[in-house]
Amino acid sequence: MRFRAADVAHALNASLVGQHPEHLDVIVDGVSYDSRALEKGQMFVAIRGNRDGHEFVGDAAANGASLALVDHRVEADIPQIVVNDTITALGTLAGHARRNLFTALDDRVVGITGSVGKTSMKDFVKAALAAHFPVVAASTKSLNNDIGVPVTILNAPHDSDVMVLEMGMRGFDEIARLCALAEPTVGVITRIGHAHTERVGGIEGVIRAKSELFDNLPVTGVAIVNRDDPYADVLARHAPCHIRTFGFDERAEVHGHVVDVDETGCTTMTVFWRGMTGDVRVPVPGGHMASNALGAVAVAVSLGVPFHSALCGVAEARVSPDRMQWHVSTSGARILNDAYNANPTSMEAAIRTLADVPATRRVAVLGLMAELDDATAHHVYIASVAESLGVELLAVDTTHYGAPSHTIDEVVALLTGLGDDSVILVKGSRVAGLERLVRQLT
Repeated sequence: MRFRAADVAHALNASLVGQHPEHLDVIVDGVSYDSRALEKGQMFVAIRGNRDGHEFVGDAAANGASLALVDHRVEADIPQIVVNDTITALGTLAGHARRNLFTALDDRVVGITGSVGKTSMKDFVKAALAAHFPVVAASTKSLNNDIGVPVTILNAPHDSDVMVLEMGMRGFDEIARLCALAEPTVGVITRIGHAHTERVGGIEGVIRAKSELFDNLPVTGVAIVNRDDPYADVLARHAPCHIRTFGFDERAEVHGHVVDVDETGCTTMTVFWRGMTGDVRVPVPGGHMASNALGAVAVAVSLGVPFHSALCGVAEARVSPDRMQWHVSTSGARILNDAYNANPTSMEAAIRTLADVPATRRVAVLGLMAELDDATAHHVYIASVAESLGVELLAVDTTHYGAPSHTIDEVVALLTGLGDDSVILVKGSRVAGLERLVRQLT
């Protein structure tokens, strides 16, 4: 998205200061809050976090930033817009852009939340939509909070036909705030599970917080509900608009029937919708990923994508890094890398996927599942699932599983030498950082 510095200041009702009058006409081409990753022409947003972004305005200018958004003027040779709070201003600017600057969008904005699978669902939805629409903008990585969603909007091409936004939740009212600026017209809740329960007082709090997406859809919108979720009916009651369901439950409007699960854990299924059928091989391992593919088809047909085009799109989907991706260790063992994040729902799904993969030895290397209201009980349950499926468990830097705790280096030593008759799952919450283990093994 391109805009003039003076127009940014006007939209924010803020002061623009700089070294030269011609800075008023500077063109901004997107935004960044990381001076190291900033692309030439972007606006640098100085955010106060673990480090104060105002310390890096000069670096951003040296790296090609055309403008800086700050809460006080900084000594740097770059025009600056001064606001009271840069994160609030970033959201205000994104809301202005969403409502006024996307000429081709025509209210095709998809919001995605849920306890599990948000990023993967986003990737599948993007692929399904791209089979029909020329320009589909979507969140990169997991940019899904008060900073990430505005950045995604402001970095989207001005001629975007559809926008797909992941919306995270770490407490009440966060998704409502994101909806206020993004104004989604299609909302997807992937599944309710035990994630961030420590922050919202248990599963009922999760339902309430996630339902904010449906609460904020317009009456002309579409709420996409996972019919396989035990809380589907509760979630649907929050939607003031048309409801479309997906899942393996035959009552779902877009439903799937599993035909085969291959040696990589990938599902081939027949998909049904309004009397039409089509087969698709989901290119990512796991039944939960097949569920995401069904959800993506439901989104796509809701936005006018032909059914079979949507199937072709999901068949070509590529998910973000560290999510159910196969690697091979230096000794030949197959590694299922799902290290990006974890909660009990996603952990159980990943272990069950591992159990379905042909192998003589299956090992789950598991890190901490963070922010749970009853952490030990959830970890012990996951250990019992692994045991019931004949999967060995190696715990990394936690004793919650009821198993000995190992360091990453110790696990590497234990797994070095496993050959191609073995499969290894690597999974944990972000704080576990188990992608480091994958790098060492490969």
